[in-house]
Amino acid sequence: MLKIRIMPTLLFKGFGLVKGVGFDSWRRVGAALQSIRVYNLREVDELVFLDVGARERGGKPDLREIDELADNCHMPMTVGGGVSTMEDFRSLLAVGADKVAVNSAAIETPDLIGDASREFGAQCVVVSIDFRRHADGRLEVFTHCGKTATGRDPVAWAKDAAARGAGEILLTNVERDGAMTGYDVAAVNAVAADVDVPVVASGGCGTYQHMADVLAGSRAAAVAAAAMFHFTEQTPREAKRFLAERGFRVRR
Repeated sequence: MLKIRIMPTLLFKGFGLVKGVGFDSWRRVGAALQSIRVYNLREVDELVFLDVGARERGGKPDLREIDELADNCHMPMTVGGGVSTMEDFRSLLAVGADKVAVNSAAIETPDLIGDASREFGAQCVVVSIDFRRHADGRLEVFTHCGKTATGRDPVAWAKDAAARGAGEILLTNVERDGAMTGYDVAAVNAVAADVDVPVVASGGCGTYQHMADVLAGSRAAAVAAAAMFHFTEQTPREAKRFLAERGFRVRR
C-alpha cells in the first residue's frame, strides 16, 4: 500500500495567493514564492498550485509565474487553472509542472484526458472534480470555480475520467472549501472505493484530526489542505507526526 501524502494547496489570483470560503470571498494570504520556500523546509510531499484567476485573464495559465515557482520548488508540483488544450499540458510540463490538473475542460472535452494521458503518461494527468452536496444528499459536479452545475454525479464522473486515462482524482467539496469543518468523508469514500487511481481528499480540512478522519473513513491516497496551513500554526511536518502516531503510513 502506498504511503499517505500531505499536499498543501496554493490558490493564486492576480499577483498573489488567496483563500476564500466556498470558492468565493477571496482574501489575500501572501506570496506564492515565499510560501513555496517555506514548504521546502517542512517535509511537504507534494504541492498543489491552482491559478483560480486564469479564466479572468482569458483562460490560460501564467507560464512565466509557474516557471519561476517550479525553479524554486523542491517537491513535485501539480498545476491547474485555465488548462483546456494539449498545448496547455505541454507548456506547463515544459516549465516544470510535474502533474497538470484539468477541471472544467475535462467535462467540456473529455477526450482531452485520454489524449494527454497517451502523450505525457497517466501519472501527469490529474482530473480535478469540484462538487456540491444538495439538501437531499445528492452529489453534483460543478465547474467554472464551483459556479456551473453539470448534472453529473462525481462518483460516475471520477470512474469515467479514470477509464479515460486520468492518473489521479483531486476531489473537492465546494461548500466545505475554506470552512475548516472537516472533509466530506462519505463522498471521498464513495469515489475512492469506485476508482482504481489515487484520490486526493480536498475541501474542509481544519485540523490534523480531520485528516485522520478522512483517511480512516475512506481509501483516500492523500489529503490536501490550504486554510489550516494559512490561518493556523499547524504544519505539514506535524500533520505527518500526528498521523504516524495513529498508525497511518506517511512519507518521511
